[in-house]
Order: sequence, then C-alpha cells, then structure tokens
Amino acid sequence: MDTDPSDEAINLTGVQKSYGSTKVLRGVDLKVRPGQILGLLGKNGAGKSTLITIMCGMLCPDSGQIRICGKDPSRRSIGRYIGYAPQDIAVYPHLSVEQNLTSIGRIQGISAAKSVQRAHEIIEALGLENQTKQNAGNLSGGQKRRLHTGMALMHHPRVAFLDEPTVGADVEARNRILHMVRSLADEGTAVVYTSHYLTEFEKLNAAIAILNEGTIAASGTIPDLISRYSDSSIHVSFASGTLPDASGWREEEGHLTAEGPAEDPGRAIARLLADPQVDDSAVSDIRIVRPSLESVYLNIVGTEKTADEEIKEK
Repeated sequence: MDTDPSDEAINLTGVQKSYGSTKVLRGVDLKVRPGQILGLLGKNGAGKSTLITIMCGMLCPDSGQIRICGKDPSRRSIGRYIGYAPQDIAVYPHLSVEQNLTSIGRIQGISAAKSVQRAHEIIEALGLENQTKQNAGNLSGGQKRRLHTGMALMHHPRVAFLDEPTVGADVEARNRILHMVRSLADEGTAVVYTSHYLTEFEKLNAAIAILNEGTIAASGTIPDLISRYSDSSIHVSFASGTLPDASGWREEEGHLTAEGPAEDPGRAIARLLADPQVDDSAVSDIRIVRPSLESVYLNIVGTEKTADEEIKEK
C-alpha cells in the first residue's frame, strides 16, 4: 500500500533495536495513515512495547528512520501530536476523575475552559458521569482503565498509541474503550493499538501488522491476511461411520477433513461428492470451520495461546 509520505501519520523504515546482545527489532518498516487503526500483534516479548516507546520518542533506536506526522519523535515538540496510554495504569489517585483529565489538558496547553469541556466529552464517552467528582484512587479497575485511556486522548492527538488498553477491564469498560477508539479514528487520528483479545481488532475494523522475531512478518487487512495465510477447514461425517477413501481428504476423529481456500470451501465439497468412491446419500453432516484472525496469527507466530483462547477454556 504505497502512499505519499506527506499523508502518513507514522512512517518507519529499517528500525532496529538491541539490548546488549539481544536483538529485539531487526529492521521494522511500518506505515499508518491518518484515520487508520493499526492492530499491532505479536507474542509476549516480541518487541511491541519497545516499538511503541520508540515511536513515542521515549527510546532511541539503534538505526532506522522514524517520522511521526513528518517529524522526528525524539524532538520535544512531538508531544503535542502524540497520545500514549501504556499498559500500566497511571492516574492521580488523590484527584477527581475530572481533575485528572483537566490537569492533563492544561499540561498540553489547552485553556482551562476548553479543558473542562473536553474532560466532560471524555467522561461521557467512557461512561464515567457518576464518577466525575470521585477521587481516582477509589475507582474500580475498569473505571481506572477508562480514565487512564481518556487522559491520553485529552488533547485530540493526531497519533494515539494504546498499549493493551483493555487488559483487566470488564466488559463494559472494554466496549466503552473500543467505541471511543473507533470514534477517534473516524475523526482522523491514527491509532496504534495492541491487545491479546484478537476479536477487538475485528470490532475496530483495524489493519493488522504481526511482529515476529523482530520484523513485521505480515501486514494487511483482516480479510486479506485470512485469504493469504489461512484456509477453511471442512469436516464431513457419514451415517454408517465407515469413511470412504477419497482423494485429497484425510480421516480425523471419525470424519473426513480437508482444508481449502477461505473464499471457496464449497468447491472441495463438490469434488468430494462427485468422487465415485463416495456415496453422497450416506453423508450425515457437513461442517465448515471458517478461518479467523486467530488462525492467521497462530500460523505465523506459533502456538502461543491468545486471550480469546484462554476465555474459551474457562
């Protein structure tokens, strides 16, 4: 996806970073347009947080070029363009929800009146109206997570980095945060978003970049990645329990199984039923398992469990 560099909110070329002899980033190239949400995926320790702190200007790369809104993020002036919510919650416990937000607004150079106005916009968007005057230290974990995220967005940043903003949040908090992130992008903010809940990227209609072994192993839209890296799985059962010897199919747990292109599993089924070895009247069940972002991710990075998988097991 080639674009005019002047239209890119984020532009990384050949970014490398090592800690001692350990190479964390091995030449990362990345582009994000205004209004685009980029889901950054990778195993724990893959370098996602390191990459984000480099893009925020808080860590220098060993080599490579980084431009945020056309500027070098190591310059102090870049802060007005960036909103950053790290994974660890950081709120002022002895200030109210409203004061947490307005104090950040004032630090960002927003007038007192506009800080109050913006604070109440965020409070409403995140469903914290009943906690407006409550000290942040007395909030629930999910409420603190919402406030923490809202503080990063007080100044209408042109680029927002949200590092696992829903980790530990309850369902209401997650939905509120996701809705705000989508609204933020619709207003033109470029968002880099990390999460172990892969379904969140689908809800956000995010583009995806998968970081593996220090490089971007795959990137694109979710449908594009599914078509390139994952197949549909087809399972056919027979009433008699006796499985025919069909070309291109294998026996698995009492049924025939085959993989086929995600967009056309019906073609494989038609070939099976046309096979002279198969009595189509004996077919008792046909089940198609559609590929997902999770299957793409696991195909690329290996068998690390995602948060979605862990939820299914509980």
